[in-house]
Formats: sequence, C-alpha cells, structure tokens
Amino acid sequence: MATGRPHRPATRGRGIPEATVARLPLYLRALTALSERSVPTVSSEELATAAGVNSAKLRKDFSYLGSYGTRGVGYDVEYLVYQISRELGLTQDWPVVIVGIGNLGAALANYGGFASRGFRVAALIDADPAMAGRPVAGIAVQHADELEKIIDDNGVSIGVIATPAGAAQQVCERLVAAGVTSILNFAPTVLSVPDGVDVRKVDLSIELQILAFHEQRKAGEAAAASELSDVAELVTPVAPPVAATKRRADDGSEGPDGLSAVMPA
Repeated sequence: MATGRPHRPATRGRGIPEATVARLPLYLRALTALSERSVPTVSSEELATAAGVNSAKLRKDFSYLGSYGTRGVGYDVEYLVYQISRELGLTQDWPVVIVGIGNLGAALANYGGFASRGFRVAALIDADPAMAGRPVAGIAVQHADELEKIIDDNGVSIGVIATPAGAAQQVCERLVAAGVTSILNFAPTVLSVPDGVDVRKVDLSIELQILAFHEQRKAGEAAAASELSDVAELVTPVAPPVAATKRRADDGSEGPDGLSAVMPA
C-alpha cells in the first residue's frame, strides 16, 4: 500500500460525474457489509436497495467504472469492493490531520471508521497551549505552531477543520499554503480556497434545519387533511331515518316512487 502524498485517482479525467462519485461510498458501504457476510454476488436491485438508490441509476454509475455485471448472476461483490476502492483512492494510505481538538475534534479522532477505510490520523493539532501533549485517541495533541512541519513530515494532503467558525478561514489558508489540497470542513462557515483545492462541508445544524422544514411541512399537510375531513363531514347529506320513511309509506302519503299518492274520486 502506497503512503505519503501520491497522485490523485483519475476519476475526473475519466469523465465520472461528481454525482456518481458521491454515490460510490454508498455502494462501497453496502458491498462491504455483504462481503463481511460472505455474500459472493449481488443483483443490481438488491444492491440499489441497500445503498438507497434506484437500480437504473446504479447500473449507469457502474457503467462509468466499466463494470456491467453478469446477466442472471449479478455483480461479484469482492471485485466491486476492489474496483470502487481503487476509484476512490482507498487502496493507498491517506494521512489526515485534524485541526481543532474540542469536543467535535476529539470525537472525530476517536472514530474507528477512518483507519478501516484507508485514512490514517497522522496528527491532532490545536491552538490551545494547554492541549499540547494531551493524548486523545492514543495520539498526543500538537500545538498549531507546528502545523506546517507536521504536514510536510507526514506528506498530508487531506485536512479536517473542526475549529470555531472564526478561526476556520485562517486555518484553511495555512493548510493550503502547507500543501493540503483537500479539506473536510466541520466549522459553521464557508471557506474561500484557490482553484485546485477541494472542500467538503459538514454542517450538522443545517441538516437539522432541513429536517425541521420537512417536519413542519408534514405537520401542515396533516392539519390541512384534518380540516378537509371536518368540512366533508359537515356537508355530507344525512339520510332520513328508516323508521320515518316507513311511516310515510304506511300512511299512504307517498307512492312507491316517493310521489304523493292521488286517490281516485
């Protein structure tokens, strides 16, 4: 497995759309779960369901990888795991630095999924002198003054920013100047970066706000449906009681067609 700062995967050069790239990790997660259960093959419908996409989109995505499966058999799970891992650059080791070791940064440092997916936390960095030397997830925190040296020594090209919003842009600029070309930003702010630097933003509060919007809309739809139901009950005609109808028929006030009966003179 290669280490350091190797060349980037050629997904863009090969014309794989960004939307497809964004779905590849979903497929990989589903395939990894199948592999762990020793499932040898999987159909496009089964894999699409596990990944949360439709099967036509999945087949289109896999066509960009040159993988079309076998009719009546499906896709080879282990080969797809390798193929997608290769496209995502996960067949090599990616050293990562996390800057900002507060509650969120510490939680990220303790996340076990990094190593299993090809990402090695090379260093934890914080601007607070009191944090220097403190172990987090078995790694001693280093002071922000050492950021450039740490990145150079470890060949880091991916940085994670978990600082307060006010410090994020300055940290970003230092990371980029030191050679980092991909940034995962957890700070609640928009970063300005030069061409050639990729930024992915994760803002939990925004995701919660979007969920709140959907909850409000569902509550409004439920209230509207309830109001329509109440109106429908008010305007629905009420049939006369059966007993009253029978009495009118018995006293001859209505004929068999519901008309007044006329007695002959």
